[in-house]
Amino acid sequence: MALTKTQRRQRIKNRIRKIVSGTGTQPRLSVFRSNKEIYAQIVDDVTGKTISAASSRDKDISSAKGTKTEVAAMVGKSLAEKSIKAGVEKISFDRGGYLYHGRVKSLAEGAREAGLKF
Repeated sequence: MALTKTQRRQRIKNRIRKIVSGTGTQPRLSVFRSNKEIYAQIVDDVTGKTISAASSRDKDISSAKGTKTEVAAMVGKSLAEKSIKAGVEKISFDRGGYLYHGRVKSLAEGAREAGLKF
């Protein structure tokens, strides 16, 4: 019996999460992509706390015009700026079961441009 899209993504996500986890020194950048929006947060899995978060629904980003890929790059830059203020520069990237392509890749590249290392 074939898996649905969400079941397949969940299976891939679990496979990734076995390997990638965030610590205090190197937290995890987690990505969630819906049809219209994109959300990203930097998480310390040891303490279970979110260090910083950004999404395409933030006021400064939602007012900007552009394609979904360009908006994802802005989200990455915004998240990187917030996390650097919080004292985090090195992270591990969790693509959340999505392919590293399109909006997910654009978000990662935007975060790299703004100074995050992963």
